[in-house]
Amino acid sequence: MHELAGRLFPITRSLTGDGVRQSLAILSEYLPGLRIHEVPSGTRVLDWTVPEEWNIRGAFLEDPEGERVVDFANSNVHVVSYSTPVDETFPLEELQKHLHSDEEIPEAIPYVTSYYSRNWGFCLTHEQRQQLKPGSYRAVIDSTLAPGSLTYADLVIPGESSSEVLISTYVCHPSLANNELSGPVVATALARWLLSLPSRKFTYRFVFAPETIGAITYIDQNLDHLRSNVLGGINLTCIGDDGDWSYLASRHADHPLDRIAHRVVNTFPRPVEYSYLDRGSDERHYGMPGVGVPMISLMRTKYGAYPEYHTHLDDLTLVTPTGLQGGLDLVRECLVELEASEYYVATVLGEPQLGKRGLYHDMHARTVEDVVLLRTHILAYADGSHSIADMAGLLNVPSDLVHELVGELADHGLLAPGSPLKTPL
Repeated sequence: MHELAGRLFPITRSLTGDGVRQSLAILSEYLPGLRIHEVPSGTRVLDWTVPEEWNIRGAFLEDPEGERVVDFANSNVHVVSYSTPVDETFPLEELQKHLHSDEEIPEAIPYVTSYYSRNWGFCLTHEQRQQLKPGSYRAVIDSTLAPGSLTYADLVIPGESSSEVLISTYVCHPSLANNELSGPVVATALARWLLSLPSRKFTYRFVFAPETIGAITYIDQNLDHLRSNVLGGINLTCIGDDGDWSYLASRHADHPLDRIAHRVVNTFPRPVEYSYLDRGSDERHYGMPGVGVPMISLMRTKYGAYPEYHTHLDDLTLVTPTGLQGGLDLVRECLVELEASEYYVATVLGEPQLGKRGLYHDMHARTVEDVVLLRTHILAYADGSHSIADMAGLLNVPSDLVHELVGELADHGLLAPGSPLKTPL
């Protein structure tokens, strides 16, 4: 995984452009079934429009002595993403409105974008910015912004059921290792692991797309299928450092994947759980009303929660082989539990009469036997969205006991095997 991240790291990616295509072409070497799609600029997708395609060949900033104080060749974070082309000379005072630095992290080059408004700019450390000499500076950005297309890729790994689990990650940031590359790298390793299994209960749909506009485009082009077939999803982001193990809840916060992620993340050393109100990645779009894909996010240290976030310091020293392995372990263990989960649905409308089946005590007193209460609780939660493990946690009893009572109720025809149901739209 770390070697793959190293191959992808130098590539300049943005919402669109050749960097995205180059990155997806590399991923397709590891995932031969990956399908790459192009959607033309100007295409209406939900309430958005696919933007013009942006590509950049180089950029630099020369000081009054002709020295290059900023050079895109040294770091592709030096240029505001989607900068319009420029080749002009400006006095430092006028240039300042096109310069971006971070006083709080003066040694870091910040990552800045201007996707939907025409602008240009350079990013540099605050230390560099304070040392700029008075005088005239030549600003050159050799970029193009023209009709083209947005590129995304998907991969479907069939299972025994047509019910799908969506795995989403994004390819749109330049050389940012944890915020950008950890998601696609872990998703690639996860897909290869799933492909290696002799069988799978569920079908898995992987999507590699630019964040926000890519996810919105994918939803627009696949909306009916997502509504009909996808029971839930997992967004992978910031999943390669050696920090926390994090889970961010879906909009409903009580989907089967929420319960699985809650259990699994708490088996790791530094678990952190976030509300859907803390969202900030593509779980926002898939989980919106009308789309209705309950999506959780799995991360190591959450975006915005580590100081290197959205700076050039988010590099391949921050993302480590052990960090990536830990992220993969987190996601894989969630899918192992999902694959092994058993769901049941009640076959009788209303609460069944247990007495005539010998499942209720003969004489009624003020209290009801614990085992009888457990039977009624299990029947109440046999709704196709609570697994045996969910019921055990809810009822605070061992899974083995719930499994035994489920078997008993199934033997009497009161329960039947079911599939996990996604939360209603």
